[in-house]
Amino acid sequence: MASENMHESDLPFSPACERNKQPIGEVLQRLLADDSRVLEIGAGTGQHAVYFSSLLPGVEWLATDVAENLAGLKARFALESRGRLPEPLQLDVRDQRWPSGPFDVVYTANTLHIMPFELTPLLFQGAARVLVSNGLLLCYGPFMDQGVHTADSNRRFDVSLRQRDPEMGIRDTVEIFRMADAVGLQPTDDISMPANNRILVFRKKATPATGRQSG
Repeated sequence: MASENMHESDLPFSPACERNKQPIGEVLQRLLADDSRVLEIGAGTGQHAVYFSSLLPGVEWLATDVAENLAGLKARFALESRGRLPEPLQLDVRDQRWPSGPFDVVYTANTLHIMPFELTPLLFQGAARVLVSNGLLLCYGPFMDQGVHTADSNRRFDVSLRQRDPEMGIRDTVEIFRMADAVGLQPTDDISMPANNRILVFRKKATPATGRQSG
């Protein structure tokens, strides 16, 4: 396998992931139960998955990404995860065949401003499908509110994203909340993070019990 011949210096690396993993980890320690089952969408370089699996040893963390990122993910896990992480899975949010749940938490970082906006409802639909009742969707990244950026650095970043690809761009919480509500995900928190980022927290609305329960 290619990963057997790779060294840490060969792995894909994100300076932003390295900077933000600790503050995000502190939030996860508050929000996640010790035995949570987590599905990560868009795991990228795998730095978050490796760090969080060490920080939260009781949590089952399943990382996913599109096909072109899987080789780097598998290589990092082989070198750094010390057996704590299952093999990452291929997942495109357009695909109805998501990993079998249910999951207590769906986590995604710095994906909404990268993926085409038309795919964002599919991410929310998929998350709602695989989450347990009262499960959490956590979305980390920069966001704007009612068309207004929260910092000038975010405005400049938004311009650079759209110049790179017109389908990219910082998303508006008004639209994000509307999409979430449409699939039964209720916003419960908006956590300020370093570098003008945020974690938007959504909870899947409890499903009323129907019929008699066995037991």
